[in-house]
Amino acid sequence: MLTTLIAIGLPIALIFIMIGVGLSLIRDDFKRVLKQPKSFIVGAFCQLCLLPCTALLIIFILGLNGELAAGLFILSLCPGGTTSNLYSYLAKADVGLSVSLTAIIGFITPFTLPFLSVWAINTYVGTHSTFTLPLIETWLKLMVITVFPVLIGMAIRNKFPVLARRAQPYVSLFSVVILVLVILSICGKLGSQIFEYIVLAGPATLMLNIMTMFLGFTAGHCLLNNTAQSRTITLEVGLQNGTLALLITTGMLNNSVMSIAPSIYSLLMFFTASLFTYFVLKKDK
Repeated sequence: MLTTLIAIGLPIALIFIMIGVGLSLIRDDFKRVLKQPKSFIVGAFCQLCLLPCTALLIIFILGLNGELAAGLFILSLCPGGTTSNLYSYLAKADVGLSVSLTAIIGFITPFTLPFLSVWAINTYVGTHSTFTLPLIETWLKLMVITVFPVLIGMAIRNKFPVLARRAQPYVSLFSVVILVLVILSICGKLGSQIFEYIVLAGPATLMLNIMTMFLGFTAGHCLLNNTAQSRTITLEVGLQNGTLALLITTGMLNNSVMSIAPSIYSLLMFFTASLFTYFVLKKDK
């Protein structure tokens, strides 16, 4: 079951997630980046620089090593998907900024993720590791699975806008179901060892989630002085694309231990994002 989910389910789920991103995009989302470059630059910096640096700091502080450390760092390289857009809407954040960040960072990720993932494997697992990630092959797979589906979703939105709006919730639900099934399958494969790895990786993933949300909110509040945009950046750095991380760690590297951090994070982020949304909405009243 695990092999089937990894080989077929994960790529399909990720394709649906990225089609969902495309379904939410219009041309004005890209124009908005040019009109409001400061908010986009702050958000992009938090996602592309702040997240990985925070992961490195946590790995150092907690003394993580091997596959657990590599898995946490790879997770930090995967930007949020449609989930961050949904929570931005629920939290009365700047949804346009959220969608713009998700889309454009999603186009950048296929170029940065393979190189930095190889660095993480060499650094934390060792240069003589049996886990290899071919750069060109990985880049091509990421382009096919992430970038092209966004373009397809945009084309559908442009031609059939009503259908696109109706389809979005179902696309997101399907993706979440597949992600949960993959996580359960990974837990089943690890057996009794899963508790040992949760004890080791759980605090690290929780720290990554809470620290980056706090730093993202602080950066947005101090540099933008805009409540809605601060909320957006908080959610963008606090909701990583666990499906993409699992595609790398489980689908391409076939390593269940590396998948622990993305799996735990994918569950935790819904609780922390929901709590954040609850408190900011309560504050608005």
